[in-house]
Amino acid sequence: MAEAAEKETRSNEESTDESEEDESEEEPKLKYERLSNGVTEILQKDAASCMTVHEKFLALGTHYGKVYLLDVQGNITQKFDVSPVKINQISLDESGEHMGVCSEDGKVQVFGLYSAEEFHETFDCPIKIVAVHPHFVRSHFKQFVTGGKKLLLYERGWMNRWKPSVLHEGEGNIRNVKWRGHLIAWANNMGVKILDMISKQRITNVPRDDISLRPDMYPCSLCWKDNLTLIIGWGNSVKICSVKERHASEMRDLPNRYVEIVFQFDTEFYISGLAPLCDQLVILSYVKEISEKTEVECCARPRLDIVQPLPESCEEISSDALTVRGFQENECRDYHLEYSEGESLFYIISPRDVVVAKERDQDDHIDWLLEKKKYEEALMAAEISQKTIKKHKILDIGLAYINHLVEKGEHDLAARKCQKILGKNTELWEFEVYKFKEIGQLKAISRYLPRRDPVLKPLIYEMVLHEFLESDYEGFATLIKEWPGDLYNNTIIVQAVVDHLKKDPQNRTLLRTLAELYTYDQRYGRALEIYLTLRHKDVFQLIHKHNLFSSIKDKIVLLMDFDSEKAVDMLLDNEDKISIDRVVEELENRPELQHVYLHKLFKRDHHKGQRYHEKQISLYAEYDRPNLLPFLRDSTHCPLEKALEICQQRNFVEETVYLLSRMGNSRSALKMIMEELQDVDKAIEFAKEQDDGELWEDLILYSIDKPPFITGLLNNIGTHVDPILLIHRIKEGMEIPNLRDSLVKILQDYNLQILLREGCKKILVADSLSLLKKMHRTQMKGVLVDEENICESCLSPILPSDASKSFNVVVFHCRHMFHKECLPVSNTVSSVQFCNICSAKHRGPGSAILEMKK
Repeated sequence: MAEAAEKETRSNEESTDESEEDESEEEPKLKYERLSNGVTEILQKDAASCMTVHEKFLALGTHYGKVYLLDVQGNITQKFDVSPVKINQISLDESGEHMGVCSEDGKVQVFGLYSAEEFHETFDCPIKIVAVHPHFVRSHFKQFVTGGKKLLLYERGWMNRWKPSVLHEGEGNIRNVKWRGHLIAWANNMGVKILDMISKQRITNVPRDDISLRPDMYPCSLCWKDNLTLIIGWGNSVKICSVKERHASEMRDLPNRYVEIVFQFDTEFYISGLAPLCDQLVILSYVKEISEKTEVECCARPRLDIVQPLPESCEEISSDALTVRGFQENECRDYHLEYSEGESLFYIISPRDVVVAKERDQDDHIDWLLEKKKYEEALMAAEISQKTIKKHKILDIGLAYINHLVEKGEHDLAARKCQKILGKNTELWEFEVYKFKEIGQLKAISRYLPRRDPVLKPLIYEMVLHEFLESDYEGFATLIKEWPGDLYNNTIIVQAVVDHLKKDPQNRTLLRTLAELYTYDQRYGRALEIYLTLRHKDVFQLIHKHNLFSSIKDKIVLLMDFDSEKAVDMLLDNEDKISIDRVVEELENRPELQHVYLHKLFKRDHHKGQRYHEKQISLYAEYDRPNLLPFLRDSTHCPLEKALEICQQRNFVEETVYLLSRMGNSRSALKMIMEELQDVDKAIEFAKEQDDGELWEDLILYSIDKPPFITGLLNNIGTHVDPILLIHRIKEGMEIPNLRDSLVKILQDYNLQILLREGCKKILVADSLSLLKKMHRTQMKGVLVDEENICESCLSPILPSDASKSFNVVVFHCRHMFHKECLPVSNTVSSVQFCNICSAKHRGPGSAILEMKK
């Protein structure tokens, strides 16, 4: 038996011989166990000769002529004394209620296990085979076949008499028979035949391949895979035959069925039994080998192979050597293979032993993986099949996996697996932590310790922290940052850190960690002092989170030195806690920091720090000139005289120009632009902004003797000043750069202005005409006058009650109506009348008249 099967067998049977060690890494497909209990007792005194399997029970025949009914555990449920000699074959119908038995002394019995129905017959030759109809329990299928030198069919007829008929004879002893549905297959000395019971015709003859083998020593094995597929094993040859229907056009005088061999291949050893396993085959083989000691051929352990049939060969899936009792003395004919359909149970029968082979389940698969130390795969298999496995527990496999990894020295992987395997079991977690401590690998498991649900004892976390504190400050700091402060006794850890700082007081890592511990302990003042000393980035977060603004009022300079941007943002966001005046006062001796603060304050709100705008002029002039001019433009509170004084002292031309123009001294500003900056474009831009004719005149006078300035003016003043004024003043003979281009540009600008005016005029005329037409259409529409309308003057109905009388009604376009006699007489020469109501407001569309007369 294979190594896995051997281990199971040793535990069940002390007399089992040792198995050769199987070095293969391939997992076995089957597992094995001996059929014990009653079978052990039987085979101590007798020898098994045959067996048949039903889904409910087993039937075992012996050399002493006994037939035992057994349950699937091997317990004896019934015993029959059939003959004093060897039982050759036992047959059961599908219901398991009728059994046929034949023996070496020629006896044949067919009887009901639960009824008095019985048939006895004794022949004058050994009867090797018997097969009852699969549906023998039904009255119209009371048939069975038996055979010695000829194959006989017995049918029960009238008066319950059994009528025999010869199906085949003349080709030696019948060695095997299998009945499935309406087909009977049997083997004699010449080959295998199949009979169709419906047509009572033999449909095939499959001759045996190796006629040199004695048919009594190497019998034929037959097995129906289904109702139309027969598997034949004889010698070392296997044939798989398929029964097919013959086409009507091919009938003639041939049977209506024929057999096609779909697979055929040879095996390495002699075949003792066959059974189907899905689309594969299970083959029991008889093996001979040369003894190493005596160099004589002897019987070896039989093999149970699973093969995948191919058209002309086979692929071996698995192969197991079986250690059965007395295998050294057995022949090929002594072994039999029976199977239970639907359960994948295979019974290997030998004279002294019965072994059951089963398909391996997930528990067996996990066993094999654990044996091969494939713990990861075993754990995965257990998780997938946790509802079906019975023998193993996921936790046990996981713990074994962790131990295996620890033994291999893969401590980090072992620690990582603890998260998944140990889950929320605090006892196991604490046990594993102590185990890691014993081997000096607390660091490995530290990253994976649970921090929430579950939480371990504080001592566990303190033990890990002390381990890091002794050897790895950075790792210690990382754990303090990652672990919640309530996992351990903070006071104990703080004291430990303080003790280490006595040895190394400047260690930044320990100081930073101590600050975090003080924070956990709500001693924020101490934490803030350390953070400021270290200039640590978390100082601002600490202040915000714990509202420590009262503690930093005298530390503003430190904060600004550390990170002025963050410090200013924090101070401005919390003006209600630290006032602007307090901040400015604290920064009095650090004007550069004072400027940073006041500049951001001004950016946020131009009015909040207005009392410091005068101060800011000097600060901008000293530390941030690029922002001085924007500040002067945006501020409405800075004193202009003071600003002008500072700018003039520092010779800030642009700022001085702006201040002069803002103070109304535009001519001085323009003069400074022309004389100091000598920038005609800026001067022109300034003149455009001021839009003052006198400034343009000053600009022209200043530029008249400077050809480059004249070019700039010619290019830019066309839309503000008549260029003729400038051109007339240009001295004759003066060379002006790009004069032609400038004149062309002036003409183009003039043409453009003319075009724009003409375009605007066309649009205006078109719109006026459109609106006039719309007004005319509106006024030409009729107006409904009925009994509901009233005279706006006398307030009586506009239409008379007597329609036959003549009347005059005046209707204005504003929809006001009057009796003509109610309208006042116009004193003007014009005959045009206006609505009395609307003309009091304005004269418009309502001034026209629509007069009705009748």
